[in-house]
Amino acid sequence: MIQKLRPSIPKILLSGLLISSGSIATAAEDTATMDTMVITSTRSANSVLDQAGNIDTISTEEIDLLQPDHPSEILNRATGVYVHRQSGLESLPSVRSPVLTGPGAAGAFLFLEDGVALRAAGFANNNGLAEANMEQAGDIEIIRGPGSAFYGSNAVHGMINVLTRDPSDELTRNADLTAGPHGSIKLKGSISDTLGAHSYRINAYGAKDEGYRDETGHGVQKLTARHDYFGATTSVKTIFSFFNLNQETAGFITASDNNDGADPCFVSNEADRTLYKDDNAMQKNCNENGFRDWQSYRLSSRIDHDISEGKMFSITPYFRNNEMEFRQHYLPSQAIEENEHTSFGFLSGYYWDLDAGHKIVAGIDFEYTNGSLKETQERASYFMFSKARQQGVHYDYEVDATVIAPYVHTEWQLADALKATAGLRYEHTNYDYDNKVADGTLQADGSSCNAFSPKECLYQRPVDGEDSFGNLSPKFGLSYNINSQSSLFANLSRGFRAPQVTDIYRIQNNQVPREIEPERIDSLELGIRRVSQELSFEAVAYHMRKKNFFFRDSFGNNVTNAKTKHTGIELSTLWQMNDMFDLGVNYTYAIHKYKSDHAAKASVATDEINSGDDIDSAPRHIGNVRLGMNFMSDGRAELEWMHVSDYFVDPSNAHTYDGHDVINLRMSKNICKNVKLHARIDNLTNTDYATRADYAFGSYRFFGGEKISFYGGVTVDF
Repeated sequence: MIQKLRPSIPKILLSGLLISSGSIATAAEDTATMDTMVITSTRSANSVLDQAGNIDTISTEEIDLLQPDHPSEILNRATGVYVHRQSGLESLPSVRSPVLTGPGAAGAFLFLEDGVALRAAGFANNNGLAEANMEQAGDIEIIRGPGSAFYGSNAVHGMINVLTRDPSDELTRNADLTAGPHGSIKLKGSISDTLGAHSYRINAYGAKDEGYRDETGHGVQKLTARHDYFGATTSVKTIFSFFNLNQETAGFITASDNNDGADPCFVSNEADRTLYKDDNAMQKNCNENGFRDWQSYRLSSRIDHDISEGKMFSITPYFRNNEMEFRQHYLPSQAIEENEHTSFGFLSGYYWDLDAGHKIVAGIDFEYTNGSLKETQERASYFMFSKARQQGVHYDYEVDATVIAPYVHTEWQLADALKATAGLRYEHTNYDYDNKVADGTLQADGSSCNAFSPKECLYQRPVDGEDSFGNLSPKFGLSYNINSQSSLFANLSRGFRAPQVTDIYRIQNNQVPREIEPERIDSLELGIRRVSQELSFEAVAYHMRKKNFFFRDSFGNNVTNAKTKHTGIELSTLWQMNDMFDLGVNYTYAIHKYKSDHAAKASVATDEINSGDDIDSAPRHIGNVRLGMNFMSDGRAELEWMHVSDYFVDPSNAHTYDGHDVINLRMSKNICKNVKLHARIDNLTNTDYATRADYAFGSYRFFGGEKISFYGGVTVDF
């Protein structure tokens, strides 16, 4: 069992932080103040000190130093964020949450590019972060917990907004080449300039990697083109993004005491809970036929028009297309899934600055999406775990989805230092579903599964019809400026997740069709922040309760009505120790628990879940410490320590992963005016660890972390 952290430790940490914060807040006023601006909360630039809620920013400079290959390398630096790295560019994120898996993960987080969602609201994907060009982004802003009234469905546990890099004031061109182990090579380039009222930036990125596991190569290409226009009363920002991925995919390496060693995909090991320390096992690919082919593109154009002094109208029309084909290597059926969706819509807002610092923003967002999904099993029909999985088509459907969402956001200056923020959003979601094969639990042609099974087919297809959901999400916050550098804030908000299309129409035979409600989470947070050149920090305590949580248990059974609660404290700080050294610390202590009972099923194996049990894949402690050094006038080095505590890997809280500590080293140095060298060593101490640990179907399962590895590259400006 995991040792529980004594409650006194987090209380002492928080109390000490607040005491030190109070003394810092009253320090001499001659300390220089940084007017840090953030965008995500209100879709426009605002001072971070006026933010009535948490926000974390990963800067352009950090991204350039990291030279990342995977979203986890960037986002795991942020407070309250822990991204499990899987095969290739696949990932499972957590933001103020457990690491959610299966259907419950899709739609728990909102991924954005300059405020526009990467995917349609009902068509989320667990791996959606791969689509964003993080490798060449400007800043990345992260809000933990529900978003503001500007954002609707999927902003449940958090939002990640990838901001495109601003165009340069003069002509700049650069190219970068990076190489590493297992045939890893990356090439990226950028060109940017400003010509009168027009400016542009074009970023291109391409990478290939043979993978540190057998037959796990991938190739990825990304393109981001941005054009800005600034007129006397109107400004326009247009962004085109393209993404393509071709990947050989590997799954878990599984430990089983009941295996005779004949099957290399099930490694017999008495110490199976530490199988991730077996280098030979962790390099295997037990899903030789696994693959993911994925392509998407997006076009958006934000138009801001100044109507008169203090009044502005903004509208952002957008278009997106997304296509994906992959093998469900993580399921016994090994079925092929083909899905796609095409959307068009707009975001709008009328900004009205009133006297005495008051502000009102009101608007309506609209989106129409046409999507489809087809799932086909190639292997012969079989019966396993009391479930009949038939060869042929499991699902084949098309859905037209419409979302209409009016909202209002207000800011009221109650006193010189006290501001209140209140918002309300109503979102109406309608799905028009058309099933292309036989309804119910029959095979696609209407025949039964009885020929090979004592039970009906596992896969159930609802009849054609429309389904609608309405969600109201109120928000209320307060911010109090202690002085020009420090502020206190409180935030009460509600987030929601309309059921995903797959939640409703890709169901199992033990489910009642359309018996699902939108997930809803209520959040309260209290925090303090300081922004200065010498010391910046943000400390937050939060509590959240969620109902209608939809997840798949460790035996693949869908659960639609769970309740959970989430409590924690979060700290991020950056200390500029002197001209040479700086220290960054991000720490999270969180408790994620079930608040509902789910009995074990006699007919279909499943774990019993009791209210008060820990949710699996939810480490209590996550830490990231970075010691930076600026050497000479144009060199930068950073030593990073990443800590993940032990955690349960199954809902019954009977099995655990020990956690890990990983150290990384990064460095960059200009060797002349136009040439920069950069290098990094990942896993400097060659630690054995798992990027993902799990326990299901009676066995431990792991994705092993890569051993020590070196990457080096050169950037040339020309």
